[in-house]
Amino acid sequence: MPQLCWLDNCLMPPRDRKPPVKPVSVAAGNRFAGQEEWVWLETLTRVRWLAVAGQAAALGVAYAVIKLDFPLLVCLAVVAVAALANMVNQLVFPRARRLSEVEVFLTLLFDLLQLALLLYLTGGLNNPFALLLLAPVTVGATTLQARATLLLAAIAVGLASLLAKVNRPMLLPDGTAFVLPDLFLLGFWAAVVIGILFLGLYSHRVARERHALAEALLATQLALAREQKLTDLGSIVAAAAHELGTPLATIKLTAAELKEALADQPELAADAELIRAQAERCRSILRTMGQPEGADQMLARTTLDALLTEASAPHADRGCPIELRLPEEGRRFVPEVIRRPEILHGLRNLIQNAVDFAENRVLISARWTEDLVEVVVRDDGPGFPPQLLARIGEPFLRNRRPLASGARRADEGLGLGLFIAKTLLERSGATLSFANAPQAAGGGAEVRILWPRAFLAAEQTPAVLEAGRGARLASGEPSSAGGETRAKK
Repeated sequence: MPQLCWLDNCLMPPRDRKPPVKPVSVAAGNRFAGQEEWVWLETLTRVRWLAVAGQAAALGVAYAVIKLDFPLLVCLAVVAVAALANMVNQLVFPRARRLSEVEVFLTLLFDLLQLALLLYLTGGLNNPFALLLLAPVTVGATTLQARATLLLAAIAVGLASLLAKVNRPMLLPDGTAFVLPDLFLLGFWAAVVIGILFLGLYSHRVARERHALAEALLATQLALAREQKLTDLGSIVAAAAHELGTPLATIKLTAAELKEALADQPELAADAELIRAQAERCRSILRTMGQPEGADQMLARTTLDALLTEASAPHADRGCPIELRLPEEGRRFVPEVIRRPEILHGLRNLIQNAVDFAENRVLISARWTEDLVEVVVRDDGPGFPPQLLARIGEPFLRNRRPLASGARRADEGLGLGLFIAKTLLERSGATLSFANAPQAAGGGAEVRILWPRAFLAAEQTPAVLEAGRGARLASGEPSSAGGETRAKK
């Protein structure tokens, strides 16, 4: 699996341009990315203790209550081997030890072989407890990669097939062997095999999606945390500029008075002038740090066009022109919005995607009504793959369409960047839609972001959230009063 980054959506091959802003790598614990440590040893140890207790209880009931005849001591010895292995694990290894994929596979293989040996001594597939062959495969499906899970399932199917023919029959109290009819035995074998394959595949799929989603959410949190750190830094700068302004003004005033009082002592007067000049320099630096392109912009309200300009700024020098288009009659009434890290970061990811795949330019257009604000990010590239349009926004989305040569694309990506952008923007109350623009409008990929206007202009409260949802359901899109003109190629 290629390295993950929060700017990587890679649904299509990017054009050769200047490299984007340096991405932040995500070292999340994806169990399907080949990590070294997979499962706690303590977890498998507890599962095995439960199996040992169940096996011992079943043997005791079958021998003492049902009066079945089978080699009890040998069976108890097989159970004791599993218990001994658990004791060795607890004595030799620390409880906090995590097992690698190979160690997990060998542990589950040991459990599978121990259960198969126990079934061999107690009637093989004639024993209804043969259904427990599903257990090691199911556990492995939730922790192992696909190839290891398939190998474990193949071994389980082979053992089930072998136990159907080769086993030591159990004897009933009257001395007759307990053997199922051939048709029933065949059906039981088919049920066990189907159960192994179905539960193994289903468990592996569910676990894989759960871990992929957990990693994608972690990447989203890291991206938002990065923006939040910038906001916190801006807060510190703004507070410093405000708090230090008064003492610096006092120092400047005092230094000027000292200079006048020391007019007959040139050397001391020069020192007083130096103090005044340095105090003025400090005030100038603080004022510079508080300009709109610095800390104040991280804190104060801003206009929608300024927010879009700031979001596109990191990609403005990558060789692809970025055009910001507003309705002509609405330029004097651009909405004022709160600058939120999740909105800025989500827009940057979408613009990053557009710049990566555009042929000649990227168009960012905005329009608004009294209730809604819409932003459209469009490029003139090849567009989204049609077979993936319905799934765009899922984490780790792969374009599995093969090349003509049958080789795997070197730049095949995971959709993590679009997932992060979608998650962050939806967190701000937006609704996103992905489409390919019609050829008459220049073609390419098109992303529409629609906000209830209250979400951008005020803090999100439950009442605002509910009102925004109602507005989106009722209106769908803002009216064309904004007068946006679609881009032509």
